[in-house]
Amino acid sequence: QVQLVESGGGLVQAGGSLRLSCAASTSMFSINVMGWYRQAPGKQRDLVATISSGSSTNYADSVKGRFTISRDNAKNTVYLQMNSLKPEDTAVYYCNVGGVVLTTAKYLEVWGQGTLVTVYS
Repeated sequence: QVQLVESGGGLVQAGGSLRLSCAASTSMFSINVMGWYRQAPGKQRDLVATISSGSSTNYADSVKGRFTISRDNAKNTVYLQMNSLKPEDTAVYYCNVGGVVLTTAKYLEVWGQGTLVTVYS
């Protein structure tokens, strides 16, 4: 019903920028919230940012003012522009999409495979 393809991770020097993309291929599924989470080695997966179907956004305090989430509803794609990156931003970043399966009216969340972001000082 939903497949996510992430791209844009990589190695970047502190202070640099990266842009992550996550494209959702859907069938009989209505996307609601799209977001990004991250998991550093040995730590739990944490929220980075989310964006609703109405473009309301929510950010973790640690990324406010540096990261910007956006979405293109026509392309079912969510983006994460990451500026002023810090070594502590190093993590695997996961795309998350939530929505309703149209055939069952049930809410479903789907995760991407993750993309590694490494920030070196």
